Amino acid sequence: MYAWEISDQLLQLKQDVESCYFAAQTMKMKIQTSFYELPPETHNALRDSLLTHIQNLKDLSPIIVTQLALAIADLALQMASWKGCVHTLIEKYNNDISSMPFLIEILTVLPEEVHSRSLRIGANRRTEIIEDLAYYSSTVVTLLTTCVEKAGNDEKMFIKVFRCLGSWFNLGILDSNFMASNQLLMVLFQVLQRDETSTNLHEAVSDCVCSALYAIENVDTNMALALQLFQGVLTLETAYHMAVAREDLDKVLNYCRIFTELCETFLETTVRTPGQGMGDLRTLELLLICAGHPQYEVVEISFNFWYRLGEHLYKINDAALHTIFRPYIQRLLHCLARHCQLDPDHEGIPEDTDDFGEFRMRVSDLVKDVIFLVGSMECFSQLYSTLKEGNPSWEVTEAVLFIMAAIAKSVDPENNPTLSEVLQQVVLLPESVHMAVRYTSIELVGEMSEVVDRNPRFLDPVLNYLMKGLREKPLASAAAKAIHNICSVCRDHMAQHFQGLLDIARSLDSFALSTEAAVGLLKGTALVLARLPLEKIAECLSDLCAVQVMALKKLLAEESTNGKSADPTVWLDRLAVIFRHTNPIVENGQTHPCQKVIQEIWPVLSETLNTHQADNRIVERCCRCLRFAVRCVGKGSASLLQPLVTQMVSVYQVYPHSCFLYLGSILVDEYGMEEGCRQGLLDMLQALCMPTFQLLEQPNGLRNHPDTVDDLFRLATRFVQRSPVTLLSSSIIVHIIQCAIAATSLDHRDANCSVMKFVRDLIHTGVANDHEEDFEVRKQLIGQAMEQHGQQLVTQLMHSCCFCLPPYTLPDVAEVLWEVMVFDRPTFCRWLENALKGLPKETSGGAVTVTHKQLTDFHKQVTR
Repeated sequence: MYAWEISDQLLQLKQDVESCYFAAQTMKMKIQTSFYELPPETHNALRDSLLTHIQNLKDLSPIIVTQLALAIADLALQMASWKGCVHTLIEKYNNDISSMPFLIEILTVLPEEVHSRSLRIGANRRTEIIEDLAYYSSTVVTLLTTCVEKAGNDEKMFIKVFRCLGSWFNLGILDSNFMASNQLLMVLFQVLQRDETSTNLHEAVSDCVCSALYAIENVDTNMALALQLFQGVLTLETAYHMAVAREDLDKVLNYCRIFTELCETFLETTVRTPGQGMGDLRTLELLLICAGHPQYEVVEISFNFWYRLGEHLYKINDAALHTIFRPYIQRLLHCLARHCQLDPDHEGIPEDTDDFGEFRMRVSDLVKDVIFLVGSMECFSQLYSTLKEGNPSWEVTEAVLFIMAAIAKSVDPENNPTLSEVLQQVVLLPESVHMAVRYTSIELVGEMSEVVDRNPRFLDPVLNYLMKGLREKPLASAAAKAIHNICSVCRDHMAQHFQGLLDIARSLDSFALSTEAAVGLLKGTALVLARLPLEKIAECLSDLCAVQVMALKKLLAEESTNGKSADPTVWLDRLAVIFRHTNPIVENGQTHPCQKVIQEIWPVLSETLNTHQADNRIVERCCRCLRFAVRCVGKGSASLLQPLVTQMVSVYQVYPHSCFLYLGSILVDEYGMEEGCRQGLLDMLQALCMPTFQLLEQPNGLRNHPDTVDDLFRLATRFVQRSPVTLLSSSIIVHIIQCAIAATSLDHRDANCSVMKFVRDLIHTGVANDHEEDFEVRKQLIGQAMEQHGQQLVTQLMHSCCFCLPPYTLPDVAEVLWEVMVFDRPTFCRWLENALKGLPKETSGGAVTVTHKQLTDFHKQVTR
């Protein structure tokens, strides 16, 4: 309670901006998070106090006014006894011109706070508030209209008014017929048409128009307002051209936002009735005018609309419609190709990570999404002809090659002379051309790997071309990525080149490669390795791993002599990618060709793990490497099982890295159905659970260690899937279930998902596969577990749904409840009734959170 009193006193003292801001912000936070601390009889006094503070401090600082306005809004939303708060506030302050700024500030933040995640006011109260705000919305708009009439040249007041109007539009409660004929709408467009409008006012008005357009997304039910907005926006073309002429980029961006929002709002109308009424295609013309602006940031605003248009037309799949929209997409692609051009004085390769590089990536994605409207082959041929027939500058050439690379994969490679010709010409590019052209041509070759696969005669010239790039520092990573693509698609053809790939892999660090590119090259090599005859795989895999193993041995040797720790993650990641992608086809009964190699490498991995056992990052990489090694040979890794589990358990007692739990889940997945391994795996689980529970039982343990929760229940789920009776018969299951129930309230996407999957799969074993001989045992064991924990589970799930979990987790919770009901419907109905009875029926502010009828209806809907 001290925080409330001290904040109130600081605001009364009005010493300085800093102390008042601190107090106002504290007051807002307390109302948002701790309103329940206040007895109901103090609510009116708090409201009156806050209104007094905002009036006394209105001239001190705008940020203090905003914090107090938020506090008043949050109080109004939670204080059920404050009826008609909008009406009360307008009545109180509407005749005092000096109070108008803070009154409008409160009326601005009030609709914004209705859906705030900070306020858990409940659906009933939210509905009540929205109905109340809708009832008084015309009063608010009338107040704002009066403010505009009286504002004269007061720009700050105009900005406040339009921010407030936008806030009410965003809530979606303004009467569209009332607004269609309202003077404010005319003022909006007058301000946007005026050349002398300031940047700040222009932005506020643009935001408001965008909010209005978003609010009428359902055009058919808001026809009058939709027509006014549609016609109003179409009048802004001249103003846009004036902003371009004055090089006022801020205004240009605002207009483009408005034009884009117009197109988004009328998208369905445009597709349904193109060229008619509000399906007028002048809306697309406006966007294409913006696409012609020299600054790429302008066209980028419209990307989401073009994605959606492409998606709509793809779903409808109407050839006549495609014909109507094709010219617009062709013009868009033309603009995008021009925007992708690098500066003529650019040196070196294109940058991927700066703003312009990210823009080009988004262009590439957009082109892939809309190219079907133009036709991949037609567009590819047109682009190629601009290079073939003209004599474009290097930057035009590079941009054209970039767009060609974006669409190359969508062109049918079967018997396609154009593709073959492009490939032939690209690999003949001289080394004297601009570095950026060479870089993008290498990317294009990588995207054309399907063409190489259909035309093996190109393989040698393509590889020669890429090898040249690999030897040059600026081009090396792009060339490595292209070789990786060729290896992935042309695996069979590349088998004859395996020795060359092996030579590259052996001298990987002599090339100037990024970490990602080096790993990609090894991935490609491993994919080709898996296509070799079985008798050659072991020797070749050993050769491929040798460089990495030697490097790890060298690091371990250096460490033992000088005591300095060196980072082995590069080599561990490289081994991991080799094991992950070496997947030869092995018939039943055949020894896996990789088994011997992995057994030989195990001692080095084991020693690396021991040496770096305190370093979570390195241990994670070791576990990842071992995980892929186990997955690579499957049951063939049986000889590693005991030493690996022993080491995992030993290290985990001292350093509980969650990756050991994940690795344990892989071992259970591979060996859990083997009778001889089950007890050993259960012992592993029990040994890993003890330190895990100690960690999670600490204060905020679940919240502080979501990875451990995720991996623990992944391991437990694997056990349920592979050997349920072993787990259910053990003493550890009670503790795992109790931990799961506690973790159902954890607001962490991955961890919560793992917990829910474990509980769902656990209960499902009581009804699944009823033809198997262990069914009765499973059913009995689940019955005992549910008898012991069922009520607690259902109660906790209901509580978590209402007070802890975000909406995206609810489908997982629903599946758990469904499994409980399928297992024992009558008992579940009783448990659910008890859980619902235990929920609070009122908030501390006096609002009814849930009625008896709502609870009864919910129970019926869930259990019917």
